[in-house]
Amino acid sequence: MNHKRPVNLDLGSLKFPPMAIVSILHRISGLVLFLMFPFMLYLLSLSLHSETTFMQMQMILANPYSKVLLWVFSCALAYHLLAGIRHLIMDVGFGESLAAGKRSAVSIIALALLSFIFLGFWIW
Repeated sequence: MNHKRPVNLDLGSLKFPPMAIVSILHRISGLVLFLMFPFMLYLLSLSLHSETTFMQMQMILANPYSKVLLWVFSCALAYHLLAGIRHLIMDVGFGESLAAGKRSAVSIIALALLSFIFLGFWIW
């Protein structure tokens, strides 16, 4: 038995490659989408039921906290879509080399940050 192995792994000190960061964030964005989906369905239900409930939905979305929730949901959806397309393209067989994977991961992170900024301006 090797006695020199680490007992506790400090995840904060590890340096993850961009491919791992994109994959982990893809899972986190999927979880955020799953948890926020009932709130979004509630807003959709309010908007479609009647004119009165549509006005109620508009009052809810006028609240800054609701706008933040809407922005978080939109950002998670945009990131999950971008990273999902990357994963599907790699599943087909394109960009499987280490260099291409790193380039595509960095480009997904950059595109996601741009979309987050755009969504922030659009929602506010």
